[in-house]
Amino acid sequence: MRRVSSHRNSREGGLGRRVLSGALLCGVALLSACQSDNRQSETSAGSGKSAALQSMERVAIAAHRCWFASQDPAFRPYRMANELNSFTGRPRFLLVPAKDFEARPLLVVQAEGNSSAVEVFGPLMNEAIGRRISSDVARWATGNNSCGGAA
Repeated sequence: MRRVSSHRNSREGGLGRRVLSGALLCGVALLSACQSDNRQSETSAGSGKSAALQSMERVAIAAHRCWFASQDPAFRPYRMANELNSFTGRPRFLLVPAKDFEARPLLVVQAEGNSSAVEVFGPLMNEAIGRRISSDVARWATGNNSCGGAA
């Protein structure tokens, strides 16, 4: 009788070990699946930006740094309104009057789709500062982050 029960215990022990092994294998498979999904999402998030968005991020950062953070007197009458997270595929930023943030934009700087070309338009382009804006934006769009001279 003792022999039967030991045979029975070893059979149950073998079944328990197989269940445990199966559970461990499933856990390892799930863990590796989660890790590979995370790596894939990190990679796609970094490379998922359109050329237009990458270009506009570069231009907007430089514009903020050179025109506003530096307290350039030529840009004191204006405020920057970022719209880089546009769902229309047209990331842009606007310059509006400093005292009327809700006013019609005086300058629009935007790019569209898979192009890294940046468009600049608005009433400020017809003023003396327009030439400086054009040269600054063109320089920043090519990756040169230096600030330009006075208008």
